[in-house]
Amino acid sequence: MRREQLEHVLRAASQIAEDPDVVVIGSQSILAAIPEERLPREATASMEVDVAFFDDPDNRKSDQVDGAIGELSPFHEMNGYYAQGVSVSTATLPRGWRDRLVLVESQSTQPGRGYALDPHDCVVSKLVAGREKDHAFANALIEAGLIDPMVVAARIDTLEVDPRVMDRLKRWIGMYTSAE
Repeated sequence: MRREQLEHVLRAASQIAEDPDVVVIGSQSILAAIPEERLPREATASMEVDVAFFDDPDNRKSDQVDGAIGELSPFHEMNGYYAQGVSVSTATLPRGWRDRLVLVESQSTQPGRGYALDPHDCVVSKLVAGREKDHAFANALIEAGLIDPMVVAARIDTLEVDPRVMDRLKRWIGMYTSAE
């Protein structure tokens, strides 16, 4: 995915939900903070943008987005990418994540704007999910020098997760921090 595609999804999602503030939760939030030409292929491979809304207690807005521009929709078929409507609570995020959101606002996002996860918060969230593709995403960003493993480790420490999950996270990030 490219930044312009992310902005297109933000514009469409804000219009569908009639809410200018769209939260980008998944891996493509990385496009808000790091220019796409600096990103490794693994970081931009997904054609799905996970979007949520701050004011959506019943998930009505997310469901509308999912139905209109979600997977297998005409939007997806025409553009090759799509939005996945999710809840803000879908991702497990480190304490303070809202204070670190990265604004995505341009002529291309109007009438909306996006609030994307800080890259380190995004990586922490992906590591909590723990799928193979999530580890490949995190590894590629760390290996490219775009993510500081010490910052990731510090943010992992702020998570409220099962002790077994915490142990798994600390072991994984320890591969990058133990030599430092």
